[in-house]
Amino acid sequence: MTMNLHPLHVQFGAQITGVDLKQSIHDELASSLRQCLADHAVLVFPNQGLNPAQFEAFGQVFGDLMPQQFKQYTLDDFPFIGFNSTNDLPRKNGKLQVRGENYHTDHSNELCPPRATSLVAVQIPSVGGDTQFVDVRQAYDDLPQTLKQKIKGVRSLHVLQSSRSPRSFTKLSDEERAKIPSHAQPLVIEHPVSGRKALYLNTGRMEGLLGMPEEEAYDLINLLYEHSTQSKYEYRHRWQVGDVVIWDNRSVMHQANADYDPEEFRYLYRLMVSGDALLAANA
Repeated sequence: MTMNLHPLHVQFGAQITGVDLKQSIHDELASSLRQCLADHAVLVFPNQGLNPAQFEAFGQVFGDLMPQQFKQYTLDDFPFIGFNSTNDLPRKNGKLQVRGENYHTDHSNELCPPRATSLVAVQIPSVGGDTQFVDVRQAYDDLPQTLKQKIKGVRSLHVLQSSRSPRSFTKLSDEERAKIPSHAQPLVIEHPVSGRKALYLNTGRMEGLLGMPEEEAYDLINLLYEHSTQSKYEYRHRWQVGDVVIWDNRSVMHQANADYDPEEFRYLYRLMVSGDALLAANA
């Protein structure tokens, strides 16, 4: 197999062709794919159509797989593979309520959040249901130096659901909630492979900023979020059946869209690659 790379955005993202993910991936190609993910943050493999076993093997190219947090959204025969299904989404005034409809990074409340998340499009609506990504590395690079100094060393407590969360989460019992961890994460992280610094934001889970008055903290979080989600940092993926997309949670935020007919079916497989504790940027 000869891998071909086509940029998706001036700053990040690449489409990979010439690779059949249904076939065994040799060590040299696997190493190249891991480096591509570190460099480009979002990789798109069109027309792959992986089944769950093939998808699991693909994910393992990038590391050990991470268990799904919510077991009710997990395939019975493949415990590391979850699914995103229209059938599991609540509706309000006839509109779907998508849990990922706000820019975020996955499971940021974990001590070791997933280094990467991947989706396979099994069935998609005729219009809408795209996934958007923003490059929080470039967003950090573009901050004024005075603001970089202000946020250096700052941490935020990431919880199951922030008291000011702009999005809804899966409803859990008290027993289930007690099992969900919380962890203080750096506001600015450094990628262990590329060395690039990035903002680490998840407004759905961030409970203020440690050591900072509440209103000042949320004002700063919102400022950084609005800055990072400008259209100049965005790549929008319009799904086709068979697409495989994997992204680096330490380099981008992502969001789902509920802008499709709720009577149409959207179904994707999902997996996560285990990560390590985040590295706080030193400068």
